Amino acid sequence: MTEIEELKKLIVDNKRLQQKDIDIENKELASWRRRCKKFVIKAYDEYEAKRFDQITFSPLLLSEMTTADDYIQACREGLKVAVTYLEGYLMDYDNNVDYDCINELERIFTRFRKVVVQLSRRHDGRETLCINDEYDVQDLLRSILSLYYDDVRSEEWTPSYAGGSLRIDFFLPEIKTVIEVKKTRDSMTDKKLSEELIVDIEKYQSHPECEKIYCFVYDPDTILRNPAAIKNDLEKKHSGLVKVFVES
Repeated sequence: MTEIEELKKLIVDNKRLQQKDIDIENKELASWRRRCKKFVIKAYDEYEAKRFDQITFSPLLLSEMTTADDYIQACREGLKVAVTYLEGYLMDYDNNVDYDCINELERIFTRFRKVVVQLSRRHDGRETLCINDEYDVQDLLRSILSLYYDDVRSEEWTPSYAGGSLRIDFFLPEIKTVIEVKKTRDSMTDKKLSEELIVDIEKYQSHPECEKIYCFVYDPDTILRNPAAIKNDLEKKHSGLVKVFVES
């Protein structure tokens, strides 16, 4: 079981316990608290585990008027407080995962050229993948992406755009990211590439799960005159949504 699966199970078990009439002496509760402490120490540290352990599951004020129902209610309130901690940990985990995944994606783009060069240097001049067109770029990129992401989709999706279907080069559900792949050609100009990407970006924005669009442009023959301008213009126009990588 991964850490995130363990954390999600703790949350599910917490909500199940909230539905029961239990008090602090309950064995299921004791077992759940031990699992929580073990998880927090592993995922964070002793200090955070001590902070979590300070959550109260008994009535704060005891008197002759304290009833069994008061103990049950106090336990339930303690569980509600505890689950807010756990859900906060889950948010931390999700944010870290997204950040790491995005970093890996950007690293793939910036090192793509190195992979192509390495493939061309096979022992004894053996056959290899030659990057001649956009489909070759997609094939190699798909292979690299599959090392880092479990679900790499090349999907056709129809948002009723201009009366036809829309094919997305790659969609990564894990980070809700669309990847558009381009390879420059002799007839391509900076203006033509910008126009193509503008149309693609406009279409992809209507995808219900798309939160980020990466445009990967492979320009091995340095056909583009001013790739920095293309990158800056598109990223500025779609701030926070679009990132452009031009690798040559």
